[in-house]
Order: sequence, then structure tokens, then C-alpha cells
Amino acid sequence: MEEKEIHLRDYLSTLNKRKTTVFTIFFLVFILAVIRTYTATPMYRAATKVMIEKNAGGDLASAYRYSGYDPEFLETQYQLIKSAAVVKKVVKKLGPDQVYDALFEKESNENGYDFFADAKKWLKDLLASLKHMMGIEELRPSDKGSFSPKQYAVPLTKAEQIENLIKGGLQTQPVANSRVVEISFWSDNPAVAMRVVNSVANAYINELLDMQMEMTGNSISWMKEKSDLQRQKLEESEKALHEYKKKYDIVTIENRLAVLPERLSELSRSLTAAETRRKELSAEYNQVKNTDPDLLETIPAIGDNSSIEAINQKVLMAEQKISELSKKYGYKHPKMISAKNELNSLKAKKKTELAKAVETVRSEYQLARSKEQDLKTRLEQSKFQAAQVGEQSIQLGILQRKVDTNRYLYDALIKSMKEKGITEKSQSVNVWVIEKAQLPGFPSKPRTQRDILLGVVIGLFCGIGLAFFLEYFDNTVKTPEDIEEKFDIPVIAAIDLHKDKKTTLLENILNEPSSLGAETFKGLRTSVFLSSADRPPKSLLVTSMIPGEGKSSISACLSISIARAEKKVLLIDSDMRRPSQHKHFDVKNDTGLSSVLAGLSSPELQSPIQELSKTFFFLPSGPVPPNPSELLSSEKFKQLVTAFSKKFDMIIFDAPPMASVTDPIILSQNSDATIIVSWTGKVTYDMLNKGLKQLETASAPVAGIVLNRFSARKTGYYYNYGDYYYSSDA
Repeated sequence: MEEKEIHLRDYLSTLNKRKTTVFTIFFLVFILAVIRTYTATPMYRAATKVMIEKNAGGDLASAYRYSGYDPEFLETQYQLIKSAAVVKKVVKKLGPDQVYDALFEKESNENGYDFFADAKKWLKDLLASLKHMMGIEELRPSDKGSFSPKQYAVPLTKAEQIENLIKGGLQTQPVANSRVVEISFWSDNPAVAMRVVNSVANAYINELLDMQMEMTGNSISWMKEKSDLQRQKLEESEKALHEYKKKYDIVTIENRLAVLPERLSELSRSLTAAETRRKELSAEYNQVKNTDPDLLETIPAIGDNSSIEAINQKVLMAEQKISELSKKYGYKHPKMISAKNELNSLKAKKKTELAKAVETVRSEYQLARSKEQDLKTRLEQSKFQAAQVGEQSIQLGILQRKVDTNRYLYDALIKSMKEKGITEKSQSVNVWVIEKAQLPGFPSKPRTQRDILLGVVIGLFCGIGLAFFLEYFDNTVKTPEDIEEKFDIPVIAAIDLHKDKKTTLLENILNEPSSLGAETFKGLRTSVFLSSADRPPKSLLVTSMIPGEGKSSISACLSISIARAEKKVLLIDSDMRRPSQHKHFDVKNDTGLSSVLAGLSSPELQSPIQELSKTFFFLPSGPVPPNPSELLSSEKFKQLVTAFSKKFDMIIFDAPPMASVTDPIILSQNSDATIIVSWTGKVTYDMLNKGLKQLETASAPVAGIVLNRFSARKTGYYYNYGDYYYSSDA
């Protein structure tokens, strides 16, 4: 089965079909809304607006300083506004005796009619009566020594009753995009509502001041007590420090302590530098010592010597001079000899300088070693001195830190105590009443038009929602279009619901050939004749999914309609388990199909067949056999059907339902076409799908589906104009 696309007309069809449900729910909700609106006590709402913010500082500009949104802070203030302390202040200011009668006037002078209160009392009395009739009695407080709180309940005073009433009617609501809070109160007395809400705002401000004063007083008392104890600790620690300095001459130690760290730090830095220098010179000295004299110039420490660089330049110039002179003179020329002598002299001088440079590197390395050793010795001596002084300085530091800590705590307590004394009258929350409550001119509840309109809307929504809810869970066969779209099988007829309780559908067809029901079966007859392209089916099987769908009445009426078309028809009641056709035609069921198949009737096959008219013949099912399926699947049954087909124009089998037996599948093998009867609103699509699959598996040709007991108005399918037409003819 494939899901079809839902259109707007499908929703309208659903509402039309379920319009009784929609109107019933709508009417009930609407009536309840009207009763509730016109029986409710008029309530007046008075509201005042206050601005609440945290006190971020003591300056005037802090009131207009931006503060982030803090839901916890606002919720805390809302709870404080509704707190018992604030409500008690309100009641005390208003006076219980003055406002009690105004607040409880309705209860003390009950002259009106409360529908819901009376309905509640009526239901309670009814429930008690039912319990009494059923023998169920509630335990009383005195039974079995049980405890009841009402026995010991203390009556509430007027003040307590007013407090409870104010707590129940008091509401707080923030004004959007602002730091303003609206405080409101509901009452049936407008003057009382105004007085209560204005008193709540003032009581809230006074409660904040009282809380701040109490907190400040407790803080100052605590800090004063702690400062006295801290002052004693400070004096004791200072005295202990003085005695220790006097005993160990701490003044000299302090000077040494001030110098030693600096000296140790300086020696440590110098030693580190000396070690680095010694390592560098050691690497240079080892490189110079292990290098060939001819390659000393390749060492950076030797090659970077200024004297050697100067000699190298002179050697280069001498070599260039010899090269130039060689072009003009021979080797033995005095100028050439003089130039060569000068070059040799420079090379000898270079060797001397190289030797001096090597000696310089060695000397620097020896000096760096000596300096490093001297610094190590001096550092060890300084550490020894520092260790001697450190033992005394540790205890000195402990005592000094104790003095500093006690002094800091004492000064902090004195400072905080002075600040608390200065800001004693300031509060952490600032509150301003920016709009006082005015006397309400008209009741806020009930709003007659709005409540009635709301009742209309809710009633419609509830009715429509319930209609679609019922439709969603309704999986039964409803309209011809649904069947044809889901199963691709034609609905060849939709039999209207027979409303005449005095006659049956069969009696109506027999007695009124021109009635609407008879015309419907004429249409079914035409559909059956046209179901086969070559020729009308000779044998027709009529079955259903479950019992009680009217397949026996449909098969009987269809047989009569075909017989009226001058066709010789044989109706066979093949339901040999629960036969019913003989009751329709008031004939005996002593012999029939089961008798013929079991060999108990005459061989001529004429004795069990009942001739009801010239063209209509009926074969009852006969006595109920123990094995109907075996009889129907026998070869004798096939021969019987063949013989009947030669004698009659059409054979109609009234078969049992397919849900529980296999008889319809067996009969379909001896039938040219099959008609399935479905009761509208009873058979589910799953049942119908299962039966169609069984017929498809058996390769049984299905001519179509007959939708029985179909009500066009209830299903919202269409409006049957035939009712008007035939009633006019009558």
C-alpha cells in the first residue's frame, strides 16, 4: 500500500465526516467558558513600579552606572518582596481589624451563586454516597486511635489569614529591557488592592534597611572583638622580637645579612664568568699546543693577532714586489737579492710573532685558572660566613614575620571597622518607587469578550484536534477512493446504509424494484457483467474478510437483480460452516450442497435446488459437514460446477469469510470472478490487504470490492442526490 498525497480537500473531508465530534466538543468548551466567565467574581488588579539595582559604590553616579543582567539577584529580590517579614510589615501597617472585613467580605457575606463551588460540592456528595452504597467508609479520626491534625489545629488569627491572602495574591514581574519591577496584587476590592500593593513597596524598602542595619551592627561588633584580640597578639610578638635582638646583638647581624647576599651574588657571577673564560682559553690553548707551527695561522686566536696580520700584509707586499722585479731582472740582480732578503726577514719575524702569540695564549690560560681558583676559595669562605649568620637570622625572620602579620591584621580590622561605621546607613541594594498604584477603575478579571473568544478558539481547536486524532487512528475502510488508491482494485458498488428498521435490505429489493437500493444493485449487476472483456463471468464468488459484513445479503440481492435481467441465476450457499441464506428465503436446509457432495441426494441434482422464480434458483448449504474444505476441493465439486454452468447463465457462490478458513480460496479456483464485501468503518486496511494477498497467491481473479453499509454523509464522501430523486418519484 502506498501513501497518497494529502490535499486540503482531504482535511475538509475529515472535518465534514467528524463534524458531530467537532461541534460536540466545541459546544461543551464554549458553554463551560461562558458559565465560568459569568459566574466568576470580578477581580481588580493594582500595580506599583519600583526600580531595583545593586549599590556598586558610594558616589551619586553609581546609580546610573551600567550593571550586567543578574537573574539570581533579581529572583532573590522577588522572593524577599513575597517574604513573610515583608508581608507582616504590610499587615501591621494596614491594621488587621481595618482590612479584614474588606478582604473577606465575600466569604462573610456570600449572597452570589458560584457554579463551580456548587458543582464541586455536588460531586463530593455523590462520591460519598457511592462509597456508602458500596460499603466503603472513610476512617474517622477517632477510629482505631488514628491521629488527625485537625484535632489539634489552632485557629488562625485575623493577621495570619490576611498574611496568607496577601501571599497568594501578590505577584512580581520584571518590565522588559529595564531594571524596573512591577509589584501587583489581585483583590475583589479595588481600594484594598491599591493599599496593599503600595504598602508592600514601602515594607520592602524598610525590610532592606533593617537587614542592612542588622548586618552592619553584627559586623562592627565582631570586628571590634577581633581587633582587641589582634592587638594583644601584636604586642606580644613585638616584645618577643625585641628580646631576641637584645640577646643576640641582632643589629650587627642585620648589617652582615644585608651585605652577605650581595657579596655571594657578586662572587657567584664572577666565578661563572671566570669558569666560562677558563674553558674558552683552555680550548684555545689545547688547539694551539696540538697544531703544527706552519698551521698556527688557521687558528682564530692566532690569526686574529694584529701584529701577525700586519706582517702578513708586508709579506704579501714583498712577494708582489719580487714578482714585479722578476719581470725586469734576473735572480742574481742586486734588487732581486735585496727583495728576497727582505722577504726572509719578514718570515723570520712572523715566526717570532707566532711564538709570542702562542705564549700569550698559554699565559692567559694560566691566569684564568688562577683567577677561577681564587674566586672559588672566596665564594666558599662567604658561604661559610652566611651559614653562621643564617642560623640566627632564621629565628629573627620568623619573629619579624609574626609581627608584620599581626600588625597587618590589626590595621585591616581597624580600617574595616571605621569604614563600616561610616557606611552604616548605606545599603547594598537601592530601591526607588517610580510609580505608585492607583485605584483600579474596572475589574481585570474576568474579561468577558476575551474569555468567550478564547473559549471559542479553544473549543474549535479541541474539536478539530480530536477529529484528526480519531481519524489518524482510524485504519478502517472508509471511502472508495482510499481503497482504489491503496490497492489498485475498483470499487464496483457502494451499498448505502439501510435505515428502514421495519424491513431488511433483501425485503426492500424484493418488494420495491424501483427503490434506491434496487438501483444500486442494478449498477453492481452492470459492473459484474462488464468485469470481463470477452464475456460476463459464468461463476461469481462473493466473500468477505470477517463475519458480519453482509456478504450473504449482498450475494442474495445481487442474485435477484441479475435474475430480473432475464438471466437464469443459481445462488449456492457454499458457507457450509455457518449457513444463513435459507433463512433469507425461508426454505428448509435439510438437503443441499453438502448432501450432493457427500452423495446423499438424487443423481439428477434437482431435489436440493429450490426454484424461487422462473430465473432465480437457490441451492442451500445443507447439513453442516465435519469436513467442508475437503468437500469443496473434491473432484465431484468441480464436476458439479461444470454441470451447473451448462444449465444456468450465472452461478453465485456465497462463501464463508476469509479470515478464519480456506474455503474461499478453494472456491475461487472454480470461479470466474471474485467479489469482496467490506463493511465501511469495520474492516481495517490490514485485513483487506491480507485477504487480497491470499487471493493473489491463489491466482484468483478479483472483479472488485463492494463497500457495504456506506454512509456518504458520515464519511464526507459526496452528497447522494438519488435520495431526493427517488423520494420525489414516490
